[in-house]
Amino acid sequence: MANISMKHLRYFDALARLGHFGRAAELCAISQPALSMQIRELETLIGAPLVERGARQIRLTSLGEEFAARTGEILRSVDDLADLARAAQGPLVGRLRIGVIPTVAPYLLPRVITSLAQEYPGLDLRPREAVTKTLIEDLHEARLDTAIVALPISEPGLEEVALFDEEFVLVRGRGEANKPVPDPGMLHEMRLLLLEEGHCFRDQALSYCKLSPSVTRDLMEGSSLSTLVQMVGAGIGITLIPEMALPIETRSAQVSLARLPAPAPVRTIGMVWRKSTPLGEQLARIAEIVRCVGCAATETAAQLPASAAADEAP
Repeated sequence: MANISMKHLRYFDALARLGHFGRAAELCAISQPALSMQIRELETLIGAPLVERGARQIRLTSLGEEFAARTGEILRSVDDLADLARAAQGPLVGRLRIGVIPTVAPYLLPRVITSLAQEYPGLDLRPREAVTKTLIEDLHEARLDTAIVALPISEPGLEEVALFDEEFVLVRGRGEANKPVPDPGMLHEMRLLLLEEGHCFRDQALSYCKLSPSVTRDLMEGSSLSTLVQMVGAGIGITLIPEMALPIETRSAQVSLARLPAPAPVRTIGMVWRKSTPLGEQLARIAEIVRCVGCAATETAAQLPASAAADEAP
């Protein structure tokens, strides 16, 4: 047992989480045979099998399941020690793993990366785009340091910091530019397009339209805001998008924009991180930078007139 290394633990942790040698090898940046050899070596050191190997997938043995849980705890503790040392050095340097939800990432992340590079030249930013559920899981498992999400999250072990608010905007076909803005309850009668399940923005749009998730099977779905806007431009229906997405998603689409009546739907974008992380003070300072970038982005979008997208579209 004395010869078990951190490398063994990290490789086994990846395999236990992904349940597949190929994907685990890719995550660990090694070949699949090399990963398999490391796992067999670990099993030899322990003196018992950790993995049941099948033709297409693997299963953990009962010992493997317990070993995976303990391995995760050890790796999180080791990462916390590394973060503690980084926090003591002053300005944040080294790797920072930051998650961002898909309805924020394309519109905010490039500016955030630029601002952080100027403020923290020694920072190695590792962004990851994923839906909220995945980001929160990765935070709890210490696979991320922080995440930019829509609040509230309301997780006991996570610190939440609200950064800025942004309104939802109605996107309709160009020919509907002069039509009255419909009431929330009428939107689903107009072929409302939604993001597919898993996106928090989908749930927020449903809430505004006073729709139950059970009726969504009758609505049309897209995989991204860009897809939704282009579908609207093709005359398929209408959609709602967050304000920050307007300059990018509507600049070449055959659509018109309309501000929704008060009280307009809004969402709060914030940052979350583990309350136990030693990097709490540094992450709070990074949150202020993200706040400034986000506020500037929403202010720019708020100044975009309803006819701008139609005027610019070919």
